[in-house]
Amino acid sequence: MRDVYVADPTRRELIRLLADVEELPLHDLTVHFQMGRTAVSKHLAILKSAGLVAARKVGRETRFRLNASPLREIQDWVAFYSKFWSTNMLRLNQLLEEEE
Repeated sequence: MRDVYVADPTRRELIRLLADVEELPLHDLTVHFQMGRTAVSKHLAILKSAGLVAARKVGRETRFRLNASPLREIQDWVAFYSKFWSTNMLRLNQLLEEEE
């Protein structure tokens, strides 16, 4: 499931940065983190393997852009559990009111 890929805070921040623009080169992404280009590149490679990021070469530079459509799977998963917890909290509330 894609939620594993976005569990890391660095990858979530990369997704957020790429969501704000059409595309960004690696150098512009790296300045937002306290790690080197290689570490940021590894995170981007993981996101790319999940289909969440696309890359294209422009000369010697690699530019990255977000492919947000796979995030729908995560949204659907979270929505399911949100409904689950809302229903259970409503039941708990009713039970507590009955006991009073």
